Amino acid sequence: MAVRCEQVDLAGYTTLRLGGPARCFVEATTDDELVDTVRRADREGDPTLVLGGGSNLVVADAGFPGTAVHIATRGITVAPGGSGDGRVLVRARAGEEWDPFVARCVEEGLSGVECLSGIPGLLGATPIQNVGAYGQDVSETIVEVRAYDRERGEVVVLDRDACRFGYRSSAFKGADRHVVLEVTFALERADLSAPVRYAELARTLGVEPGERVPLRAAREAVLGLRRGKGMVLDPADPDTRSAGSFFTNPILDPDQVTDLEKHVADRLGAGAAFPRYPEPDGRTKTSAAWLIDKAGFTKGHGRGPVRISTKHTLALTNADGGRTEDLLALAREVRDGVRVAFGVTLVNEPVFVGVRL
Repeated sequence: MAVRCEQVDLAGYTTLRLGGPARCFVEATTDDELVDTVRRADREGDPTLVLGGGSNLVVADAGFPGTAVHIATRGITVAPGGSGDGRVLVRARAGEEWDPFVARCVEEGLSGVECLSGIPGLLGATPIQNVGAYGQDVSETIVEVRAYDRERGEVVVLDRDACRFGYRSSAFKGADRHVVLEVTFALERADLSAPVRYAELARTLGVEPGERVPLRAAREAVLGLRRGKGMVLDPADPDTRSAGSFFTNPILDPDQVTDLEKHVADRLGAGAAFPRYPEPDGRTKTSAAWLIDKAGFTKGHGRGPVRISTKHTLALTNADGGRTEDLLALAREVRDGVRVAFGVTLVNEPVFVGVRL
């Protein structure tokens, strides 16, 4: 375990390359080190920030006045599921990098996460956010999460129901109670992908929604789409210096849908339509990217040294050496502009540390 209690700049541990120093920095390479560090900090009343890949994190310019614990645990095991349904259980430590994990699953003929290719960050963060893209999310394949429960002071195992997964949410999100140590996935032993649900991906693959394609074809198509949107990390591409999608897609109840219809007609004319995706509970999901664009915030729109990605309106990028406050000013401008134009308040997807919109 590496411990450095001088000021350690957190900008180097986030994909936005933003954020000030932590008072103390610990790199934990085993579960015991991770648990012991968090337990000791809690006992001493020291604020604790658990760091993964930093791909979904916005840290204040002032930094963090406590201990930042960087998860660097490794280990993956594959075993038969034992239920007779052809599923394979894959257990992986929280510090494993997510995309190499997906690549390994594809190479070994394990279906269920291939459409989540190219997403930056560490594996332990995926259940927290219920990471999803191109018609898949991790809640479909996660069967249990092993975590350190800071309230009980012990390691616990949560099954899928206890994780309380929802759209980009879970029992872990917005709370600091659990530190994820290991995630178990149930994947299918197959040469073909899960049914392709996302229309854009289906078009790219030349298939109808619901069809299955070779695993490698699904992965390569997703990587291509993500690269085209600046969503695959590339040091040579400043558009990838972001936290991915900065706002979640709004999910609206029927009254909110009616209100949005009125706003769209007033702004864009009678008969104008907005993207609609029915939810199982009767609500409707719409596109944050569409709202941002139609509110007048086009790709490349800037505010000082930060800007909206030139490839995707949902990503806010730090292309020119900005500060966290610059990023937040742009985020507020976009949020407030969408609210004025369409009556919908966008919600940030990244986790904020020491800041708020």
